[in-house]
Amino acid sequence: MENFTAYNPTVLHFGRNILTALSSTLKEYGTRVLFIYGKGSIKTSGLYDQIRSYLSQAGLEVCEYEGIKSNPLIEDVDMAAATGRANKVDVILAVGGGSVIDSAKVIAATIPVQHTGWNFLDGNAKPKLAVPIVAVLTLAATGSEMNPFAVITNTATRQKWAFGSPLTFPKHSFLDPSLTLTVPADYTAYGIADLIAHCFEAWFGIGDTSLTDRFVVSIVKEAMANGPALLNDLQNYKLREKIMFSATMALNGMTMYGRAGGEWGVHSIGHCLSFLYRVPHGASLTIVYPAWLKYFKNQIPIRISQLGSALFDSQLSADESILKIEEFFRSIKCPIRLSEAGIKGDVRQSIYENMAVNKVNGGTMKLKETDFYPLIDLFL
Repeated sequence: MENFTAYNPTVLHFGRNILTALSSTLKEYGTRVLFIYGKGSIKTSGLYDQIRSYLSQAGLEVCEYEGIKSNPLIEDVDMAAATGRANKVDVILAVGGGSVIDSAKVIAATIPVQHTGWNFLDGNAKPKLAVPIVAVLTLAATGSEMNPFAVITNTATRQKWAFGSPLTFPKHSFLDPSLTLTVPADYTAYGIADLIAHCFEAWFGIGDTSLTDRFVVSIVKEAMANGPALLNDLQNYKLREKIMFSATMALNGMTMYGRAGGEWGVHSIGHCLSFLYRVPHGASLTIVYPAWLKYFKNQIPIRISQLGSALFDSQLSADESILKIEEFFRSIKCPIRLSEAGIKGDVRQSIYENMAVNKVNGGTMKLKETDFYPLIDLFL
């Protein structure tokens, strides 16, 4: 087991009707609120009006930034930060899925400074202050509600990079599973795939830690047991509850206890597919993960076999484990090849070039540019 420090300051509010405490929580940080959200689904669902009513009744001053994209852009981050700066906000209220909450983290660090938020992504600056964040989650997937990390796209540089700071943990996150009842089947499935991929990235990380491995296996098995049932019964609150809790636990730090780092190569490649072809994040991971497992199966056959055997309660070889994982992704109607995501034609060069620009690599299984083409060929 590797040395580690466990730290997670986010206060998690979980369950039905927990939004009644939202206004009093925001007022812990001040009275001026920057309210950010996506492209309008919270308006059609009625959640926007509900939240605005809470804020109004509490006498909070509110400015808004609408339109955060599903693959969030640095342009939106910078414009939202300018809005927050101009209105001297005390707290950010981020309502949405991982993209909105990711954006809030970089916005929070950018409001106190005069430079672009991208300076934090590319390492040219480190945040010294951050505006407090309160999150309301509407999509179970990324785990952004209980970690400090964000992934943002820069279209000018063709890069999609990650950022994180102890300052950018949400102060509070509100998780009411009923807010996910309107999420359609495809994005519900992508969220299930995303939380499983987070667990896999931990499993293949650096460190021999048997109890943490059991955490990983339990979270994945919970998702595999309840995910297919949920896709056949999207209005089932109990199943939504189980998947939402699983997604949060998959990336709040507990799967990394005793590890020196995670793998994250698959996420790095998946970000390239999302940038190039607007592939939903979870779908990019189900395309890349089987290919990654096949590419490295001769180097880490025991680790792959251990994962498959634990997940499927049967002694499996590395090849059998990969096949079972592919079958599960297919069973929840997620693509495992680019062609299944509607991406066809000669795309090898474009993917290779974007992987090179983004310096794609893994934490445990290192990648060189000479690895890119043969790896790409496995998910075409």
